[in-house]
Amino acid sequence: MEESPFNPDELAAQALAGGGPRGAGGIRHFMPEQLRLFFAQLPYIFVAAIDTAGWPLATLLTGKPGFVQSADPSTLYISALPQVGDPAAEALVPDRSVGILGIDFSTRRRNRVNGRILSRNGRAISVAVDQSFGNCPQYIQLRTLASDPRPETAAAAAASAAVEPFAHLDEAAQDAIAGADTFFVASRSRTGEGAAFGADISHRGGRPGFVRVDGDVLTIPDFCGNRYFNTFGNLIAEPRASLLFVEFETGDLLQLQGVAQVDWSGSTEEFTGAERLWRFHVAQGWHRRASLQLRWSFREYSPVTLRTGIWPIEQ
Repeated sequence: MEESPFNPDELAAQALAGGGPRGAGGIRHFMPEQLRLFFAQLPYIFVAAIDTAGWPLATLLTGKPGFVQSADPSTLYISALPQVGDPAAEALVPDRSVGILGIDFSTRRRNRVNGRILSRNGRAISVAVDQSFGNCPQYIQLRTLASDPRPETAAAAAASAAVEPFAHLDEAAQDAIAGADTFFVASRSRTGEGAAFGADISHRGGRPGFVRVDGDVLTIPDFCGNRYFNTFGNLIAEPRASLLFVEFETGDLLQLQGVAQVDWSGSTEEFTGAERLWRFHVAQGWHRRASLQLRWSFREYSPVTLRTGIWPIEQ
């Protein structure tokens, strides 16, 4: 009997949501040629790392197009490491699971690779691929990349970027979250053997204001997607997660760790387009101002995004 591409908690989340995908033929234990070519064209990737305490950490790596390569369908080679000060800097080490997400904001294409780190040296890491699959373009806002990474600017950014840890969301963090139309969530499964277990990173999008901030608690609508429920399945057994918010125009990064809770009751507080809500309780975070040398200019919202709502602004 063929092994399911989903772990038991992903299957449980699909059942709680009233059903999973019609099929999972797009989930493979290797990277098809089009995926390998796609990653090789990107100057950035989003990454889910696991720290020494077992917490997920969402971050991103950058380089000239071609910094991500695959010599064969089962191995991904990434010629970049986290910047100095990135809380994920010591988390991408051999034998730990890793989730990788590639998005081309100019075309809305996105693909995922999940696997295990094979090796790391002073310049790169190699990853053994456990699963690869594509995602639909829903909720991805179109953006144009305004600059490409250069080695000298990358080194300068790494040396000069200010990293500010915090235990509670300050005004700057709350403003960044409240104004965001995009963020990324890193999660991990329970410990298990097989390709369906490990780390994962996923994209979330909506109209600015779709993430509600109440002190250190974020309330987030969950919109209709591919129904794989990779993130929510992981959160059933391992509620620790990490969020990454990118200030596309300034290069500021906001990284959060916290505990997530999914409301499976179907209550959405009448949030347009939401199928359910989930909450993220912030445990700690990091401001990394101007640490990203890339910049994007906004083009337009996804048509699907425009059919969703935002939280009412309190007077």
